[in-house]
Amino acid sequence: MATATVTSKGQVTIPLEVRKALGISAGAKLDFVKMADGHFGIFAATGSVKDLKGIVPRPKTPVSLEEMQKAIEDAARGK
Repeated sequence: MATATVTSKGQVTIPLEVRKALGISAGAKLDFVKMADGHFGIFAATGSVKDLKGIVPRPKTPVSLEEMQKAIEDAARGK
């Protein structure tokens, strides 16, 4: 278990093992999220939209605008 001390200014030095586990470095942003049990979770909020590149694969064959429109209409009709 890692322990840190809060200064009079409300600052905390995050222990190295925790920084490594969260993948954060100087200047990183953190989100503090209140959990259902009343505790708080700490999550790194340093990702960029550019980090999402490549998550969704490109289609193997190009799709025409007409095919896209038909797919949208079919989905709207529940087909």
